[in-house]
Amino acid sequence: MASAAPTKTCSLPTDGDLVKISGASNDGWAMSPDQKCTAGSYCPYACPPGKVMAQWDPSAKSYTYPESQNGGLKCNDDGTVSKPFSDKPYCVDGEGTVKVDNSADGEVAFCQTVLPGDESMLIPTTISNGKTETIAVPGPNYWAGTAAHYYINAPGVSASDGCIWGSKDKPKGNWAPYVAGANVDDNGNTFIKIGWNPKYIDDFSGEKPSFGIRISCADGDCNGSGCEIDPSKTGYNGVSGDSSGKQQGASYCVITAKDLKSANIEVFSI
Repeated sequence: MASAAPTKTCSLPTDGDLVKISGASNDGWAMSPDQKCTAGSYCPYACPPGKVMAQWDPSAKSYTYPESQNGGLKCNDDGTVSKPFSDKPYCVDGEGTVKVDNSADGEVAFCQTVLPGDESMLIPTTISNGKTETIAVPGPNYWAGTAAHYYINAPGVSASDGCIWGSKDKPKGNWAPYVAGANVDDNGNTFIKIGWNPKYIDDFSGEKPSFGIRISCADGDCNGSGCEIDPSKTGYNGVSGDSSGKQQGASYCVITAKDLKSANIEVFSI
């Protein structure tokens, strides 16, 4: 009996502004390093800072598994890729309402999770010391109305070291100390959330990071008074701000910027 032909794989396109994700087998796709983009599957990709993916499985309309995995381009049986939405580019600008200011002692890696996709923290935005970068904030028409989620690594941890699935041996990657999320609703409200990472709380009990983060309203029109994580003031797993709470044992706070006004996430050393 003849053996079955090997499954075709698809390469990341080179005709767009896509960001290659390093890995032994992923060929630049925003997938696990050892995962291949194989025929019959959807393969997500990374966009430049400030932009969001504009392609996904058209039949995946809600945040349910396994449809939530089907982001990106379709890998065809012949090894070519196709756009699910042929009239759209690979990436589109996000809402542009959240910027990151880095006044800490080294570069800071904000690692966005892949959604739709497997939600690994693979999509990098590097903010150099003393610089400001716009991060991707989805609008109400983004896939299933979902937000962008970020893992915030300590200053000095590069994107190549921090935007990977790590281990509990070091507080980076999916064990980074802090997380953030942002999205814009139909009324032009930008919801920005910062918090302690539940996995950090689980495995680095009592260890206070050497940096903090806070949200400030660049245009002065926000709901909520203050939203800050400063371990030198509020201690381990502490936050300050009106709209605060806990999720999976990790503290967080939220600010809402109205009317598409902008807000900043500031990263600072302590």
